[in-house]
Amino acid sequence: MTETSDSVTLTLAPAGDRLPEFRPGQFAMLYAHGIGEIPISVSAIPGDGTLVHTIRAVGPVSRALHDAEPGTVLGVRGPFGTAWRLDDDEGLLLVAGGIGLAPLRPVLRQALACRSSRRVILIAGARTPADLLYREELRRLSDMDGPEVVLTVDRGEVGWNGRVGFVTEPLATHPIDPAHTTALLCGPEPMMRFCARALLGRGVPAERIEVSLERNMQCGNGLCGHCQLGPLLVCRDGPVVGYPVAEPLFPVKEL
Repeated sequence: MTETSDSVTLTLAPAGDRLPEFRPGQFAMLYAHGIGEIPISVSAIPGDGTLVHTIRAVGPVSRALHDAEPGTVLGVRGPFGTAWRLDDDEGLLLVAGGIGLAPLRPVLRQALACRSSRRVILIAGARTPADLLYREELRRLSDMDGPEVVLTVDRGEVGWNGRVGFVTEPLATHPIDPAHTTALLCGPEPMMRFCARALLGRGVPAERIEVSLERNMQCGNGLCGHCQLGPLLVCRDGPVVGYPVAEPLFPVKEL
């Protein structure tokens, strides 16, 4: 399914044995035959044995996956990595930038499917309205009672009547209960860093903030060391980590 001019959502069905169960936040290594392999987080977990990934074409492998025709056979390894924390009934605040909405989508779906009294807030940003992922799904969520959906874009276009600005702007003012909110952040690292600081300033405890890190993950098992980030091997110890762990590592450049 085409999401934006450079992003698609692929549904993968097993060609042989049933695919293993993934948790929200985990990733698979997807292999385009003859081209290469890259890590991609799951963007939905249907529960029917299929896997769903949203892919933005930014390099040779992601371009090949983006352009894959129905019926194309891909290689899949996984699940790898850590998952988002979803083990309590505290309010849930999801903050996404660009393609960062994809790894948070399974969290959103799972939280809404539980039909609990848990408060769910989604703040999502994109460069332009045309770059917003899952626009029809977000529109339906906006029309529902329950989830609070706030969308913002860096640059507005004709016909866009929503917010213009970075996600930090609605994050600074949207009502939350800081002591009872778990915040999950995914997007460019500067965005996550500024969002985390804003949340700390509003009183959200650091241990209730999680981020998803991105590095050059290759083996997926913590063996090759390509994804080393300080003391972490991101493929094994991440991508989801608590902000107290991530904060001192954000300035560390990829090896």
